[in-house]
Amino acid sequence: MLIFFSATHRSSDRSSSPKNRMQNDAGEFVDLYVPRKCSASNRIIGAKDHASIQINIAEVDKATGRFNGQFKTYAICGAIRRMGEADDSLLRLAKTDSIVSK
Repeated sequence: MLIFFSATHRSSDRSSSPKNRMQNDAGEFVDLYVPRKCSASNRIIGAKDHASIQINIAEVDKATGRFNGQFKTYAICGAIRRMGEADDSLLRLAKTDSIVSK
């Protein structure tokens, strides 16, 4: 299992769609801020929550063990990390998505 860590606050695939783009006064296209939700608690992760993390867990082919181009993304807010519940929350989410055996 491969784990990729990402510290970004917005996903590029969401901001590139036309509905999430707007123009400023100069006529230039700018991205809208799209808030994320915590995967463990369903709280909205604010722009100033610098303790939050986003983790991409790669899906691998069972036969070859190679990355198949898809991954699961989990966002954990700073409050969950501060309480020390991030590891348990990630394990629970991975079991729900059948990444880890139950």
